[in-house]
Amino acid sequence: MKLSIVATLYRSARYIPEFHARCTKVARELAGDDYEIVLVNDGSPDDSPDVAVKLAETDPNVVVVDLSRNFGHHKAMMTGLEHARGERIFLIDSDLEEEPEWLLLPFARSMEDRKADVVYGRREARKGSWFERWSGEVYYTVFNWLTKIDHPRNIVTARLMSRRYVDALLRYRERELVISCLWVTTGFRQVEHVVKKHATSATTYSLRHKFTHAVNAITSFSEAPLRLIFYVGTVLFTVAMLYALKLVVFRILYSEAVDGWTSVMVSVWVLGGLMISFVGIIGIYLSKVFSETKQRPYTIVRDIHGQSRTHPPREINP
Repeated sequence: MKLSIVATLYRSARYIPEFHARCTKVARELAGDDYEIVLVNDGSPDDSPDVAVKLAETDPNVVVVDLSRNFGHHKAMMTGLEHARGERIFLIDSDLEEEPEWLLLPFARSMEDRKADVVYGRREARKGSWFERWSGEVYYTVFNWLTKIDHPRNIVTARLMSRRYVDALLRYRERELVISCLWVTTGFRQVEHVVKKHATSATTYSLRHKFTHAVNAITSFSEAPLRLIFYVGTVLFTVAMLYALKLVVFRILYSEAVDGWTSVMVSVWVLGGLMISFVGIIGIYLSKVFSETKQRPYTIVRDIHGQSRTHPPREINP
């Protein structure tokens, strides 16, 4: 098969008909009838699965992978890639903020001209308020420094990938998925294409979700926080020993009494807070080890509608 278009569904019912029509048009121009559109229902609470299944019943090129519940965007995307059988795989969100037409000219042409395995979209500027843009820059700077990963800024989901790249990506079997980092660490030749992403709906990523994602990404791809605990502990111990030595010297030489209830309480609170935060950091890493060692599947497929019912997902050799 020449082409697979993969998208996830979550509160996407109103977008599916137009998304399907536009994807069908560009897929036929690029691959004729040798293509598939893989839609992964990530436990959507609306009637997205019903709309998608009706499409699969009338269009033999549509495959609907119905997950048993909501597992999260990243895990749903990986499941969709597992079921894609094309030599080229176009991953895109189904909410039409990203244009299916990017596949035809910008991405496919760049892949051919530049002999790339991946062509991915990057927004020219981050959307949102000045605080969101500023905090995004700070996040990427700190993240790249901690993880030693050159993570592109402002990337979008839309990307055209070669078969060998996707097979390599699917060899990652970790349960704590941060898919954008896996895109980078998989390697191969990757080129960017600047795109304009539309805003069709309000973002579901609150500040709490963004902070949680940042913590998960950093602790999944860097051991720097653990090293930081050692360094901070060493510095605090050194400072404490020097201060204790000073107190002893002043007491012996100058008979100077040591007092200062406020400084003692501040020291107790500061050190106590540091100890609790350090234990928390270690706890995050332990929880990841606990999650990975259980080897639970990161998604469970309830049903498959369409041609993949007779064509199981590709086997990826470890």
